[in-house]
Amino acid sequence: MGPFESALLSELSSLEKKGLSRSLRVVESSRSTRIKIAGRELANFSSNDYLGLASHPAIATAMGEAARRWGVGSTASRLICGTSAEHTAFEEELAVAKGTEASLVFSTGVAAATGTIPALVGRGDVVILDKLAHACLIDGVHASGAKLRVFPHNDLGKLESHLKWSTETHPKGRIMIVTESIFSMDGDLAPLREIVELKERYGAILFLDEAHAVGVRGSGAQGLAGELGLANRIEIQMGTLGKALGVSGGYIAGSRLLIDWLINRARSFIFSTAPSPAVAAACRASLRIVQSSEGDALRARLRENLLLLSGELKMDTPQSAIMPMILGSEERALKASARLAESGFFVPAIRYPTVPRNTARLRVTMNAAHTAEEIRALAVALKNQNS
Repeated sequence: MGPFESALLSELSSLEKKGLSRSLRVVESSRSTRIKIAGRELANFSSNDYLGLASHPAIATAMGEAARRWGVGSTASRLICGTSAEHTAFEEELAVAKGTEASLVFSTGVAAATGTIPALVGRGDVVILDKLAHACLIDGVHASGAKLRVFPHNDLGKLESHLKWSTETHPKGRIMIVTESIFSMDGDLAPLREIVELKERYGAILFLDEAHAVGVRGSGAQGLAGELGLANRIEIQMGTLGKALGVSGGYIAGSRLLIDWLINRARSFIFSTAPSPAVAAACRASLRIVQSSEGDALRARLRENLLLLSGELKMDTPQSAIMPMILGSEERALKASARLAESGFFVPAIRYPTVPRNTARLRVTMNAAHTAEEIRALAVALKNQNS
């Protein structure tokens, strides 16, 4: 073993001692709310498939038919010959669903964030970021070269202080606020109306990540922005297609001018092979379900499931499909997750750096397809953690 490998081994050993090492779990089968790992079938309370659409037969059919028509791969980047009629049709339908002029699909949500933010801000500009924003948003800001200011989670007073500072010290620069509408590890909401009002008062622009809100909050695919009637006051709406929509990919929705600019300047869009046309077709099918009466029924079922679990555990009514149970240490979270697995439930431990130090947790996520029996049994297992 050479010095390079020795150094890696030492660093991995250090992570292991701190309870921070990670390894890949091989999923042998996955269907609806059941997952099979290492030969054991478990009730899955960890996925972001909030409406249970990842296994929907109509979406699978649309994907298969498109694959037979277009082939499996897109063969090139979007700007070469990778843009199919499926991509443009989905982008048009998504823009209508989001209440914007246009939208642009990326291969992943990470690509949407890390491509869009540097395309819009750079040196001489300021980005003001919520402290609990997702890693891809942080990476996008760092890649941009803009001055970064971080405000404590949902702290409107500090956000305004940063806005005042930005206008005074960078009078010719662009000021961008970056936040999520539903925070991925805590499941709480941003004070979106107040943020929009501050943004407008100080002449800033808002980049809103709706990844965990689309399909869950508001009607159809509106997300929190649409639910609050704020969509037309937000410059950049980002989202993902692999959570409530059950497929994969990411998007940016906004003005036609914004999308045209990103086509010319977002490096993660320009230099990536396009998503498969079959994936775009699956996304179209999913979007139609999300906006239909079936989608309304799935959201209602999701809310019922959340109320059932929160009632069983005597917790506050959840604002999203994410219910964190903060345990503190990595060791405690890992042991709790292992005990749940022994009881037949898959709820992985979430640890630093995904969450801040000393806030390791179980992140329980709800699916519209979970049964009342599964939820009640999970509640019993969670109560037994503290007995």
